Amino acid sequence: MIHSMTGYASGQGAAEGYRWSWELRSVNGRGLDLRLRAPDWIDGLEAALRAHLTKAVTRGNVTLSLRVQRETGETAVRLNTALVDQLLAAMQDVEARAKATGVTLTPPTSADIVGLRGVLDSGSESDDTSALKAALMAEFAPLVDDFNAMRASEGAALRHVLARQLHEVAELVGKASALLDTRQADIDAQFRRNMARILQDTENLDEGRVAQELAVLAVKTDITEEIDRLRAHVAAALELLETGGAVGRKLDFLMQEFNREANTLCSKAQMSALTELGLALKVVVDQMREQVQNVE
Repeated sequence: MIHSMTGYASGQGAAEGYRWSWELRSVNGRGLDLRLRAPDWIDGLEAALRAHLTKAVTRGNVTLSLRVQRETGETAVRLNTALVDQLLAAMQDVEARAKATGVTLTPPTSADIVGLRGVLDSGSESDDTSALKAALMAEFAPLVDDFNAMRASEGAALRHVLARQLHEVAELVGKASALLDTRQADIDAQFRRNMARILQDTENLDEGRVAQELAVLAVKTDITEEIDRLRAHVAAALELLETGGAVGRKLDFLMQEFNREANTLCSKAQMSALTELGLALKVVVDQMREQVQNVE
């Protein structure tokens, strides 16, 4: 089974006096890029979420968003007296230094002090969050399962499309192979006509040079290796689809090889029907490359 790098899952839950909502999504990427937005006041939660995702996903740009709030009516606002004492002492030092330099400061109000970050808190950060973390992780596992189920469903669709395109490539390669005998006969006839013109206009023809040119021509026009490699690539790609797993990078490499052989086939064609097959092959390969970009 292959997986798509595109997936989505969401959910909501409540426990331990809190309620939360999840959103997990991914798109294609060159490697694995995890971006997590989770409350940092829950001890060890982000590390646990990251570890779980790393085992579940191999490749893609994955974004997880988790919002946690206390249930209504359970918030208890507390004054951080230790921080207030530090702030008051610091304010005395500032006022003393300002007076020494002749600077007059406006006295701060209690509202100014309370408004400073950390002076008031709801108690969330100082609570024992181990039970909440356990509840969240217990719910996260089925969320990831739903996420992977969607990726697997998308992967099955990708597998079907790629298998069909690979069989289309195989058909085009078969048609190209069937043209080889006719093509070789046309090339031989053209070569004889050219040689006849040369023999009419040239005396003391070097037979060794003629043999050398024949050998060079045979190498330049031979496309059997390209056809053999294309067939091998089709077999390798079908095997990867059958094996499954994280095969996206291997398939992407094969697409480059497919494109290379198709370009060589077109450049060596010397026959309109073979050129048309080569161009059709390039179109199918381009379509496959687009699909492969989404395979994990």
